[in-house]
Amino acid sequence: MSNSAAVSKSLSITEQVFQHHLGAFAKGIDELMKDYADSSIIITPTGNHSGLEEIRAFFDGFLATATPEFWSAFQVTGQFVTDDVAYLTWSATPFVPMATDTMVVRNARIAVQTFTSFQ
Repeated sequence: MSNSAAVSKSLSITEQVFQHHLGAFAKGIDELMKDYADSSIIITPTGNHSGLEEIRAFFDGFLATATPEFWSAFQVTGQFVTDDVAYLTWSATPFVPMATDTMVVRNARIAVQTFTSFQ
């Protein structure tokens, strides 16, 4: 058994989806979209993004504005997983001093995600 297979078996489904989601940003939009289902929704201060088409548009917009300097500044400041809920805090100072994501995972996909950035 490979080391990655051993790690996967020790992580809950929620933790696996959470870790995949964090790593998917480096691989692009198609990899990110593997974490969502047709019924998924992302809730933000500016509105809801329901279904794969709207979620893809949300991430297309986010990725279009994320410069190399943003990614150099990006750091995870907290990660917590309980049952089917994952919570993330992160920053990319000076671009985003603090942001939070909460994800509810169902059937190995992010069913509901909230996102807020604090400027």
